[in-house]
Amino acid sequence: QVQLVESGGGLVQAGGSLRLSCAASGRTFSNYAMAWFRQAPGKEREFVATIGGSGWTVYYADFVKGRFTISRENTKNTVYLQMNSLKPEDTAVYSCAARRSIIPSERLTEYTYWGQGTQVTVSS
Repeated sequence: QVQLVESGGGLVQAGGSLRLSCAASGRTFSNYAMAWFRQAPGKEREFVATIGGSGWTVYYADFVKGRFTISRENTKNTVYLQMNSLKPEDTAVYSCAARRSIIPSERLTEYTYWGQGTQVTVSS
């Protein structure tokens, strides 16, 4: 069982930055690929970024490439999402998820464990 707790959300002006963190319980964090998803009001949850167990392999949704960076510190059981050049359309609840595989995936259905989410609001 893995428990995930996100933090770092908040209100920021367009063009600003935020760094989200996701702390995981458990002893074998490096055995899990991690990902960030987001859900805006009235929309389906969508993929943002994913990172493999070692941290070497990452994938991003097209709409965040060049603006967001996913990283992880396995010694701290934590995954991060650095978000720069934020836009109002980035407003959503951001959730981290863990997959029982070291291979990253963009598919929501392949993730077993989910955090509660953290709200990110970008004002224009």
